[in-house]
Amino acid sequence: MSQHPSFKSASALLKKRNVLKRFERVELLRKRGQWKEGDRVVGLRKTKPDA
Repeated sequence: MSQHPSFKSASALLKKRNVLKRFERVELLRKRGQWKEGDRVVGLRKTKPDA
């Protein structure tokens, strides 16, 4: 009989998120040099999380 998913350990439940929050996107774009202080935070370009 298989184990119910709710009984798995916490480390097994962590998945790589493919959607970032706005502050994470700004931080990532700033690190890549694609966002400068004073740029708009609305309508940010699409980003993929770093591996």
